Amino acid sequence: MLGKLRPSISFNKSKSPKFVCLGLLLVLSNSACSGKGSYYDSSNFNQHTKRFQNLSGLEDKETFKEFSSFAFDYFTRDKDISETKGFPVEINSRDKLNDFRNNVIWVGHSTILLNYNDLTILTDPQFYYRASPFHFIGPKRVTPVPFKISDLPEVDVVLISHNHYDHLDEKSIKKLVELQPGIKFLVPLGLKSLLKKWGVQSIEELDWWQAIDFSDANIQPTPVKHWSKRTPFDRNKSLWAGWMVRWSDFSFYFAGDTGYSQDFKLTAQKLGKPTLAAIPIGAYEPRNFMKSSHINPTEAVKVFQDLGSEYALAIHWGTFKLTLEKMDEPPRKLQSALEKAGVLTNKFRVLKHGASWKKPFQIPRNNLEREEFLN
Repeated sequence: MLGKLRPSISFNKSKSPKFVCLGLLLVLSNSACSGKGSYYDSSNFNQHTKRFQNLSGLEDKETFKEFSSFAFDYFTRDKDISETKGFPVEINSRDKLNDFRNNVIWVGHSTILLNYNDLTILTDPQFYYRASPFHFIGPKRVTPVPFKISDLPEVDVVLISHNHYDHLDEKSIKKLVELQPGIKFLVPLGLKSLLKKWGVQSIEELDWWQAIDFSDANIQPTPVKHWSKRTPFDRNKSLWAGWMVRWSDFSFYFAGDTGYSQDFKLTAQKLGKPTLAAIPIGAYEPRNFMKSSHINPTEAVKVFQDLGSEYALAIHWGTFKLTLEKMDEPPRKLQSALEKAGVLTNKFRVLKHGASWKKPFQIPRNNLEREEFLN
């Protein structure tokens, strides 16, 4: 059910290889530059460079030598079997999705469908077969989507983390708003004009920590360590973000894309510990090239601990071949990292594409229930 958005005027205070094919082409004239506004009132906008920056104030930028080395290794790699076979998929029928309540489904990559208290949220909708502006080149989907966009239940809010092609897909969004024109999109600063060109009618563009109330939930973008780019000319011209969604008795955190930083401890300090966090575990090799913008499984466990989350869902793996690690490696390394950190593996789950997980929505909500639950 659609709620009413009320902007809360409380402005509290990479190197992604996803474009490795695109980086060699650098001909992205069909993609609109994200955001032409000047955001001088944002503390995250560098007035000297006219670009957004991470909380550290530093801009991560690969050298041509680093990029060339990565591109060579990527295109000359030996394909692993997962690139050909993909991963198991749990197919969801339209009837099952229409009965979707107090649950979460990992659709694939960073696309999550979540419902709580009659509010349905979709993150970074990517249903296309390539993470690319072109239909003939770019990282190709290796695991099929578990259902079509047309099978989605009524979605209230779409959360966008940033403008990279594997997270902000034009074809998916155009189809989504064609089918459900009333959806509210929440995006980081600098992306509103691009989505308007794609036909999105209802958009709120937000800075980090800026809060919006939707129905009985409070939604805020949070800082993460990353960057943005869709063309050779718009690097960091739009902001990137994680998202915290808080109800009175449940909260959900979506990390989007990120390198490791102190941002997660800060988020927990400011907004509290989430009940469920969606944390990326893949696209991290080679480490010298990816470390500043993508966490690895060991760092994903640190993010889980920094947030103090009760549960975590592994995302950003097994869908597109983006980097050099074998596609089935992230879950195995996550298992090892969890064991080493003494974290129960049923607290940080790796799901099949299309699988749902109700457990995080069934946890006790007060101290008495919690004691009974633990005993």
